[in-house]
Parts: sequence; C-alpha cells; structure tokens
Amino acid sequence: MSRIFTTSFASVYPHYVAKVERKGRTQAELDQVIEWLTGFDESALKDHLAAGTTFEDFFAEARLNPHASLITGVVCGVRVEEVEDPLMQKIRYLDKLVDELARGRSMDKVLRG
Repeated sequence: MSRIFTTSFASVYPHYVAKVERKGRTQAELDQVIEWLTGFDESALKDHLAAGTTFEDFFAEARLNPHASLITGVVCGVRVEEVEDPLMQKIRYLDKLVDELARGRSMDKVLRG
C-alpha cells in the first residue's frame, strides 16, 4: 500500500491551491476541477477537508466522472492511463488535472468538454 493512500486529502490540498495560484489560476477553479472528477460539491469538499479524510476514503466516497478515462498523459514519469492500481490511478488523474490547470490549459479542455 502506498503511503499516499493513508495521507489526508486536507494535507495535500493546500499544495494544490498554491500550485495553481502560483500560475495565475484560482482556488475556485481548482475546486471546480475536483468537483468534476469526484462529484463532490463545495460543501462535501469542505466536509472532507475538515474531517481529514484520507485519499483512500476520499476516492472511495467519490463518484468518479464517467469521462475520467479521457485523462491521459504523464505524471511523475508514469502514464496515468497505464497505472494498474485503481486508487493510485484516481490520485494520478487528480494530479494530472491540477497540472493542466496550473499550466494554463482552458477549463473546457481540463474538464474534457
């Protein structure tokens, strides 16, 4: 089991926020990306952050977007579409979306519109 599975989502979320804000994007845009991927609205996301939910539990409760399989590319030298562990693949999907947002990609493309 990877250490990230038992890491709280709330401990990583500020790093996601800092990454996108450094590149001129907003926390609201990040939250929109997370909602698209997981189905968690603003209230549910805040609840998970306040509760210190682990990545494992966070994605266990998520309703993954049916278009998530359209997320392709490389994160940390690994192609997200080739990750075998389902939980790790979901985490990499999120990482890839955050990377795309931070790189200035349009929201329509990030959300596979």
